[in-house]
Amino acid sequence: MTTTRLAALAHEDRPLHALAERLLALAEAGLPGMYLPGAENFVFTRVGKASPDGTRGLEQRGTSTRYAAITALGARFLPEDRQRPLFGGRTAQEFTGVLVERLPAVTNLGDAALIAWAAAETGHPKLADALARVAELDRPGQPQYTVEAAWVLSALTAARGTADVERRLAAARDRLLAARIDGSPLFPHATGPGLLPGYRSHVACFADQTYPLQALARLHASGGDPQALAAADACAARICALQGDGGQWWWHYDARHGTLVEGYPVYSVHQHAMAPTALFDLAEAGGTDFGAEIRRGLRWMTEVPELAGPAGTPREPMIREELGVTWRKVYRGDPRKAVRAARGLTTRVAPHARLAPLDRLFRPVAVDRECRPYEFGWMLFAWLGGPQG
Repeated sequence: MTTTRLAALAHEDRPLHALAERLLALAEAGLPGMYLPGAENFVFTRVGKASPDGTRGLEQRGTSTRYAAITALGARFLPEDRQRPLFGGRTAQEFTGVLVERLPAVTNLGDAALIAWAAAETGHPKLADALARVAELDRPGQPQYTVEAAWVLSALTAARGTADVERRLAAARDRLLAARIDGSPLFPHATGPGLLPGYRSHVACFADQTYPLQALARLHASGGDPQALAAADACAARICALQGDGGQWWWHYDARHGTLVEGYPVYSVHQHAMAPTALFDLAEAGGTDFGAEIRRGLRWMTEVPELAGPAGTPREPMIREELGVTWRKVYRGDPRKAVRAARGLTTRVAPHARLAPLDRLFRPVAVDRECRPYEFGWMLFAWLGGPQG
């Protein structure tokens, strides 16, 4: 398939365009193996398991309704005949219907919001049922995790052309904008107090930035909201300013000051999917074009400076076509996430403290050999979404 996003990448950097096409082919090839026909659901994760002879296979673990909904959101951009192998013979819309029927048993707001978003984007006739379940779970005045609050806004934005959601849309929009601390461009981990212990309430992750900026950009694109666009643009500008020299999208930030707390792990999904889709949506809504940062982040997938060997190529590739996966992340391997905890506690009182000796003691050379369906779902969403061309 050709999209304006892929076409632009082909114009700017043909080797990177080939990499994006390679990853998209891998997503289509890998997702059918993550589908569980008996459960009509997707696995939570696939984990690489080494055998005695040194070869590596995969072990399936758990199931995830959340990841199933994200997969439907991304796969809907494929032609219908290419959607069906991913969902046991169903289209993305038909599979979304399976998820909608399960909503009475869904108790997590984020899961319900993603299902409603998928229902809106696929034009499912039971969108009203999905929106009703989101309303039941999203109690007014109750703080929510920022990622889930952003998904609520994205779902309502996608539904506003076919359902009366304006009052709820305004409330979801105001909640996200009000969550920011003292004018910081970044978003916190929760929209209000009560969900996090005080010692880490200032720490927000990369997902806490990309999903709100995406939701606010899409809101502006759907009807014009300059304040929402400005907030999305400011958030994007800050995470792009903090991007690593090797294209890394860092993991933990101080939401009060817009500074970095701890960079690692670096997640593949951030590099090839989550950052691109949020920044593409921002540019297409009329915000700043961060195409250079998207390309720098994507390039990390094959260069991986953390794993660079003597010849400059990674000692272990993150892309594994023979297994149908991309490995999940590069991380420090520190016991009990000690570096993250130390920096989280220290930056509570000293926002710019770096504790540099920890970088030398715990180098980021470990690979998390697992892959989750949502990583491929967002990849399809990122590169096949947007204007078609």
